[in-house]
Amino acid sequence: MGRRLRTAGVVPLALLPFALLGCGQNGDGEADGPTRVPAQEAAAKARERVQAYLDAMAAKDPAAGRNQLCATMQEGFDAAATGPNGDFADHFQVPGATITDIRTGARGQEVSTSVTVSVGSKKVTRPLLFTVTRDGADWCIAGEEPGGHSPAPSPTP
Repeated sequence: MGRRLRTAGVVPLALLPFALLGCGQNGDGEADGPTRVPAQEAAAKARERVQAYLDAMAAKDPAAGRNQLCATMQEGFDAAATGPNGDFADHFQVPGATITDIRTGARGQEVSTSVTVSVGSKKVTRPLLFTVTRDGADWCIAGEEPGGHSPAPSPTP
C-alpha cells in the first residue's frame, strides 16, 4: 500500500513542469496568464512584418528585408536574395505589392500577397504566401512560398 501512495505522489510532481509552461512572471514578479496572443494583435504584427519586407523588395534593400526574417531563414536568404531569381535581384523591379489576406494557419499567421515584378518592359504578377510567427517576444517571417489564399468574402448585411 505504501508503494502505491508514493507512486501517486510522483506523477503530479512529474507533470508540474508541463502545467507551468504557458505561464510566466511579469516585471512585477506576479504570475501572468498563458502567453497566448489575441488574433487581432497577431494579424497586425504579421501585416507589419510582411509589409516591411515588401517595402524592402521595392526599395532594393536586402538588409531591411533580412531583418524581417526569422533566424532560421536568414542563411538561405543571404545565399539567394540577390541571385538571379532572388527577391532582391538587380534586374527585377517591384512596381507593386499588396497584402490580400491574413489568416491563422497551422504554423502561424499566413499572409497572402500579390507581387508585381517587372524585367524591362515585361510585368508579371504572382501570389506569394508568407508565414509569420512569434519568435520569443518578437515576430518574424518564417516562410515564403508561391501561392496564397483568396481574400475572405466580406460579410453581407
